[in-house]
Amino acid sequence: MIPGSVTAGLLAVLGVIHLYWAARGIKGRSVALPEKDGRPVMQPSRASTVAVAAGLFGGALTLLARLGLARLPVPPSWPRWGAWSLAALFGLRAIGEFRYVGLFKRVKGTPFARWDSRLFTPLCIVIAVGVALAAATGPAVRPGR
Repeated sequence: MIPGSVTAGLLAVLGVIHLYWAARGIKGRSVALPEKDGRPVMQPSRASTVAVAAGLFGGALTLLARLGLARLPVPPSWPRWGAWSLAALFGLRAIGEFRYVGLFKRVKGTPFARWDSRLFTPLCIVIAVGVALAAATGPAVRPGR
């Protein structure tokens, strides 16, 4: 239960960081996007950044529900499948898209690539493993008991 709880907290912190960026915060933003020729390869909108934050918060809540620490008005199997989906999503992010992001990226000389290799991808691996552990083990306690 502890790895899952820590992972849920980590997802929530990442959600807060994305809300900060959506509010036009600049700290850390310069290394948060892959680059080509010194320019970001994408320009996420405020709405898409908020959507990522919402997904991270939703992932944290799903994980807490899977652990039996939160109740959701959904069938009991949904948090389990949601947790497995979240583990797969972060596992795929860690693998990457083979050009700018992940373990197998080809573009390596940019500030983003350095941060991706040292922090972002390892963090995705840790999150994927933490979520998978929670998905596999299930609730330690039953909500409402």
